[in-house]
Amino acid sequence: MRTLLLASVNGARSAADGPAVPVSPADLTESALAAVAAGAGEVLVHPRTPCGRESLSPRVVGPVLAAMRGAGVHVPLSVPAGIGAEPDPAGRLERVRSWTVLPDRAVVHFGEPGAGELGRALLERGVSVDAVVPVGGPAGPEPMARFMAWPVRDPGRVRLAVELAAADPALVAGLRGLPPAAVLVYGREAAAWPVLRLAARCGTVARTGVGDVLHLPDGRPARSTAELVAAARELTPRGAAASAATAANR
Repeated sequence: MRTLLLASVNGARSAADGPAVPVSPADLTESALAAVAAGAGEVLVHPRTPCGRESLSPRVVGPVLAAMRGAGVHVPLSVPAGIGAEPDPAGRLERVRSWTVLPDRAVVHFGEPGAGELGRALLERGVSVDAVVPVGGPAGPEPMARFMAWPVRDPGRVRLAVELAAADPALVAGLRGLPPAAVLVYGREAAAWPVLRLAARCGTVARTGVGDVLHLPDGRPARSTAELVAAARELTPRGAAASAATAANR
């Protein structure tokens, strides 16, 4: 089975992070289209105001989602619903309840206050939830404890998204026994590629893109999220097998 890849097309980065990071709605849409063509099965986008600030406003989120879908991005689209876009928990609830164009999924960080209520509000609106829990880093066990205490159990619409500080197979094995059944794992910067390789071996959903890492596995700067997705595809079992077969036939 081929690993499902989610493409993070911009993340918390800005134009200051280099030319690989798209900024305008048009560039974000182009990046999403290229990532899907390279093999991404989902897209995560951080909508921003014209001045570059992350936002949950319907006047910011809606046009970005509409532009992507109108341009032919037909895979599930995710947006973050976190502190980076709206620091106040009540403000986050108000914003997501006012959305006029809905994403397919929203990212909820269980290390942030109000995560449980926010997740329920999104599900009530028909938006699936990626419940983010950092593991093995400075956040400690509290985010996982918050998630485990969350009474919502809907494996079809809730996915456990685990940020790993290092590629630890024992951690991923332990996640399989937790609700919900679906698990997404990802790492950032130096942890990005080791964690992606681990995800490919374990068969979980994985994430890559300039939102997480700016370099290819060999250390070269990535020119785009599509290039990162293509490199990630080569690390999946089917991609690796295809590469081996091509090499054998030369």
